[in-house]
Amino acid sequence: MQINTIATTLQEWYKDSKRDLPFRATTDPYKIWISEIMLQQTQIKTVIPYYNRWIETFPDIQTVANSKLDSLLKIWEGLGYYRRCVNFHNATKIVLKNYNGKIPSDYNTFIKLPGVGKYTAGAVLSISFGIKIPAIDVNVYRVISRFQCLNKSVNINKIIYNLISSMLEYVNSPGDFNQALMDFGSLICTKINPKCKICPISTYCKAYLKNQVNQYPKIRKRNSKPHYDVVVGMIWYNNKFYIQKRSPDSMLPGLWEFPGGKVDKGETFEIALKRGIKNETGFMPTIGNKIDSIKHSYSHFSISLHCFQCFIKNKKLTYSRKFEWITPNDIKNFSFPKANHKLFNLISQKNWYV
Repeated sequence: MQINTIATTLQEWYKDSKRDLPFRATTDPYKIWISEIMLQQTQIKTVIPYYNRWIETFPDIQTVANSKLDSLLKIWEGLGYYRRCVNFHNATKIVLKNYNGKIPSDYNTFIKLPGVGKYTAGAVLSISFGIKIPAIDVNVYRVISRFQCLNKSVNINKIIYNLISSMLEYVNSPGDFNQALMDFGSLICTKINPKCKICPISTYCKAYLKNQVNQYPKIRKRNSKPHYDVVVGMIWYNNKFYIQKRSPDSMLPGLWEFPGGKVDKGETFEIALKRGIKNETGFMPTIGNKIDSIKHSYSHFSISLHCFQCFIKNKKLTYSRKFEWITPNDIKNFSFPKANHKLFNLISQKNWYV
């Protein structure tokens, strides 16, 4: 296998075929870093408007580190996987405090920051600092798996890493080469219906030569997602309703929500709702009409979210969870999960106060 020829061919392909993306126009490690965090498990077309708004609002690492998490989450709202935002915020504060705001170019230092894994470290350091280190995402994994006819084995990750490391020795721009492999996997060596007939390196691809492209990499069957019924209450007092902030250690950290909880087997929605509200707030509300239900899917489970109108005569809390009493016009000032916004849309179509 002529590694130098393959590396050169991929670089030439990238020059002619690379995608025009806003984060491709810079080598600023801050901008590359936030773009890579946003791109984790999220499609590029979804990320681009979020990235542009983020950079407009937080132009450098200092503005992120010095901002409150709530303002970051509001910009992030709807992008999902909110732990990424929380980790990035914490990491920027460490960079500001320990490294005077300068993002470390040392791999062992950078990878210790919250939310930074091997791929992120490889991407940021190669693109921003020209360090010859692989950045292996799912697209790159697929390309090399087909190229070498590799399926799951004890050493597959090491084999892929070593092969890309060898290719990097023949390139002048490690960042461009890593991005070339990513684009190549996204545009040519696709998961379904790969474009082998126009692939510039197909003559070196073992899977193509064996007519076994669709056998690599081996797809692991996913277990079906569990589904849960969740019930929440829109608690009213003097024309305002109650919202509470999720714990930084929970799923959807730092977002706002209605109180409630999962419905246990054998429970009615009303009983589950009273239990959930009591446990989370100390309120003993009067349960009114059911407003509506929505369905929402997360990465590992899905829910049916049922919302009821609730009322209280005294808004004294017995728990110290962070909370607010707001009107419908205040919603825009808080960051909510997408499931909550689905409820808001339904409620606004009916009547906020019924």
